[in-house]
Amino acid sequence: MDCDFVTAINCMDGRVQEPVLDYLKGRCDVNNVDMITVPGPSRVLTDADFIQVAEFIRDRVAISVNIHGSHLIALIGHHDCAGNPIPRNEQLEEIIDAVELIKGWEFETEVLGLWVNSKFQVEVVV
Repeated sequence: MDCDFVTAINCMDGRVQEPVLDYLKGRCDVNNVDMITVPGPSRVLTDADFIQVAEFIRDRVAISVNIHGSHLIALIGHHDCAGNPIPRNEQLEEIIDAVELIKGWEFETEVLGLWVNSKFQVEVVV
C-alpha cells in the first residue's frame, strides 16, 4: 500500500470527525484514518451491556490492523456527547479503561485515548 493507516474508534457525532482526522493525520504523518464510529464509544467498550457492539468494533479494528496495516488505534470521547451524556471526568475515566481494554486485544499497535473538548480541539488523555 502507498499510505500508512491509523484507526480511530470515534463517536458518530459529525462535529468531532474533522478534528480527529486532522489530529491523527498530523501526529502520525499518515494519509488514511480508518474510522469506526458508534455513539459514545468509551461507554460501549466499558459497559458489559454492549458486549456485542464491542466485539463488532474489535472485528473492524482487526481489519484495519491486519489488512490495512494500521499502526495506531485511537479511542475518542468528546464534550457534549449525546451517546454518553456524562461529566467530562467520568468520560475520561472510561477512555482510560477503554484504552486498557483495547490493549488487551493484543494488536501490535500503539493505543491512544483522546478527548475532543468544547472548542473541538483534540487533547491526549492517555
